[in-house]
Amino acid sequence: MEAVLWIVLGIALAIAEAFTATLLIIFFGIGAFAAAGAAALGAPLLLQVIVFALVSGLSVAALRPIVLKHARPAIESGETPFGVEALEGGHGTVLEEIDGERGMIKIDGEHWQARSFDGQEKYLPGERVRIIKVDGATAIVWRDDISNM
Repeated sequence: MEAVLWIVLGIALAIAEAFTATLLIIFFGIGAFAAAGAAALGAPLLLQVIVFALVSGLSVAALRPIVLKHARPAIESGETPFGVEALEGGHGTVLEEIDGERGMIKIDGEHWQARSFDGQEKYLPGERVRIIKVDGATAIVWRDDISNM
């Protein structure tokens, strides 16, 4: 019966991790599954708790840094960026006036919501802008200095 409770706890922790971005709770789920294994082998409750604590702690200490290292953005890790990361540093053409709250640009044939980086600048249709970063589905842009020379 104790093994089932540890499995339920492990599943609950894994589901909870899906709602966070910390990559921490999942390691306690791993500890719960290890404790379930100990319970299935007939270990007393105190030993199950010790297995849970040790496996959880060791997982956080040993595995979390490795996972976080591989979860870094491609630009930080030196790899070739793809997806939304590949847009950062690129260029777009203003379709609708951009200010600090709204606007629209065209990036490689796609229409994107946009707003100015500093919130003060305004960009008119036809101007080229540089994409500083992407926040959700909104491109944060700045004047493309190269095209204005």
